[in-house]
Amino acid sequence: MSGEDVLTIDDVRAAQRRIHGVAHRTPVLTSTTVNNLVGAEVFLKAENFQRVGAFKFRGAYNAVSQLSPDQLRQGVAAYSSGNHAQAVALAARIAGTTAVILMPEDTPDSKLAATRNYGAEIVTYDRYTGDRVALGNKLAAERGLVLIPPYEHPHVIAGQGTIALELLEETGPLDALLVPIGGGGLMAGCSTAAKALVPDIRMVGVEPEDADDTKRSLAAGARVSIPVGRTIADGLMADTPGRLTFSVNRRLVDEVVLVSDDEIRAAMALAFERLKVVIEPSGAAALAALLSGRLDPLPARIGVVISGGNVSLSRLHEILGQ
Repeated sequence: MSGEDVLTIDDVRAAQRRIHGVAHRTPVLTSTTVNNLVGAEVFLKAENFQRVGAFKFRGAYNAVSQLSPDQLRQGVAAYSSGNHAQAVALAARIAGTTAVILMPEDTPDSKLAATRNYGAEIVTYDRYTGDRVALGNKLAAERGLVLIPPYEHPHVIAGQGTIALELLEETGPLDALLVPIGGGGLMAGCSTAAKALVPDIRMVGVEPEDADDTKRSLAAGARVSIPVGRTIADGLMADTPGRLTFSVNRRLVDEVVLVSDDEIRAAMALAFERLKVVIEPSGAAALAALLSGRLDPLPARIGVVISGGNVSLSRLHEILGQ
């Protein structure tokens, strides 16, 4: 399946209709302080205010809501470092079905607790030695569950693309849009929507320095695998871009820039102190890239996806204390 086959703007618009009234239409934040620091007009799409605290609910609900009655009776499975886990758990509860989630052993306690609170069963694995895709497929097959992957699914990607639709509906045309990249589903959905609405928009992906699989893959012209990185941005610790997501992103993404953990910390601190919002490390990556001067040349009007805010008070104190 090619990138052209995976997704169109019509799929994203259909997802927008499907999630309407269930997912939140999140606010677009602006700040004179941020504008002055950057030297451009900046629009922050605050998915930390989404249900489950992250953008993942959009794609999870769009996928689960399209399951047949027979599939819903089977129950669903997912693998996730946290936010997709919570999203699938909540979407399953809304749809009246059950969820079993495969999660890394070192997932922050707050994300484990939240996933359980939405009613899901959790099975853990070691992210540094285990293949979560193989383990997730095995779990789903053994239990007869419908697997909802975190990004390798057209309905999931379409749901994430509704972020760019909402943003551009509110701001009008933008010169650039910065999007964090883990497996690539958020970027694939957003780039599909944004490029259809504003063909010359500059789509900029952001990865941690120690988890740059998409940047390396784009440079190589094919998907490459890297060792699982160690970064505070646990939601961006992919080792290989998704097959479907990469087929989209290699066509539509203009560049990928890298940020350090210290730059992510600085962005989190600024968001807390000046914007009065709490964002998790993965959610702060795109803002970190902008604040650290990664865009050259600098566009005049810039959108930034703040992808999530799921960080506990103790973890926030630990990160910012460093």
